[in-house]
Amino acid sequence: MRIVLDTDPGIDDALAILYLAAQPDVELVGVGTVHGNVPADTAAENALRVLELVGWGDVPVAIGARMPMAQPLRTYEYVHGDDGLGNVAGPKPQGKPTAESAVEQLVRLARQYPGELVLLALGPLTNVAVALLVEPELPKLLRKVVVMGGAVWAPGNATAHAEANIYNDPEAADLVLGAGFDLTLVGLEATAHAIANATWLDELAGHDSPRARFASGVLGHYVGFYQPLVGVRQCTLYDPLAAAILLDPELAGYRELPVHVELRGTHTRGTTIADLRGYQDTVAERPAVKIAAELDEAEFLDRMLRALRAETAGAP
Repeated sequence: MRIVLDTDPGIDDALAILYLAAQPDVELVGVGTVHGNVPADTAAENALRVLELVGWGDVPVAIGARMPMAQPLRTYEYVHGDDGLGNVAGPKPQGKPTAESAVEQLVRLARQYPGELVLLALGPLTNVAVALLVEPELPKLLRKVVVMGGAVWAPGNATAHAEANIYNDPEAADLVLGAGFDLTLVGLEATAHAIANATWLDELAGHDSPRARFASGVLGHYVGFYQPLVGVRQCTLYDPLAAAILLDPELAGYRELPVHVELRGTHTRGTTIADLRGYQDTVAERPAVKIAAELDEAEFLDRMLRALRAETAGAP
């Protein structure tokens, strides 16, 4: 599978890269970074670090949008650490970002591999929305798109109603969700079941591969954020789940519905909205997207653990 990754590493984004790197028959042709968990420039530095860890140091990393389309920048260092990797990022990476922007890279690759390229979007959708404005044929050029984002019938996490990636650029998300991509939305309905509990975390810590040590190290900060909120030692593996579903859609069940993003509500801005009554969409004509729902949680967590224990690329 030929993949381009749009991301904002971030602890769980880093783990998603580790997951991809452990799978056979994955070709990562480019990484674009975006504002979100950390600023886009910090995200690029972290992407380079993780790619070098897994032996993918030749994958180009392009810096993308540093701001949302229509609101102030928000970042989440209090969740991911000042460096975005749990305050244990370590030395600077050897590589540097490319001169090409993430938008330019995505459009170029989509034109280079028409009908072949799969986009995995793990952060706010600003880069994807701008690329769509640059290349209106993007939904036809990309084979499919998997987005980690949204909370259609689950509570939000950035607000009571809105999931963080959508909330961080609602205008961009609304453009992308209505564009006609073959799109799967991996939102909080599914990620609510992707929970790494204390037993899983201890098992990971018991392995001594470079990837396992890195993952266990960065997850220390992540778990430290979640534990006071939920009362137990655990964390949610948001972005790794999206990566896993990209590679094996059979891990989840789906509902297919048009999804809109609320742009103006005082308390609901950034909320992903679908008509769950089974009626035809009456808000506006819009193509349906697949919304991941129920999840084979045990299988996903087992695959994730095996990927983080891997010693080399493509060897889970």
